[in-house]
Amino acid sequence: MRFKMKFSEKVKYTRMKLLLTQEALAKELGVSYATICRWEKDNREPQIVSQGKFYAFCESKGITFEEQIEK
Repeated sequence: MRFKMKFSEKVKYTRMKLLLTQEALAKELGVSYATICRWEKDNREPQIVSQGKFYAFCESKGITFEEQIEK
């Protein structure tokens, strides 16, 4: 059985794995630092476009999540 990560956990996992600050990840994704903070605190679910940018960024860095394959 696989553990399904929440989006907030994926953001933090990715950032930690790549040794990025919240500011650095925000710059990579073209979003604000506050946006990354909200995502990590699970205060806000990102829009579909932002999710797409995040998953594309992860894929470009060799990070994939099982949920993407299940679609």
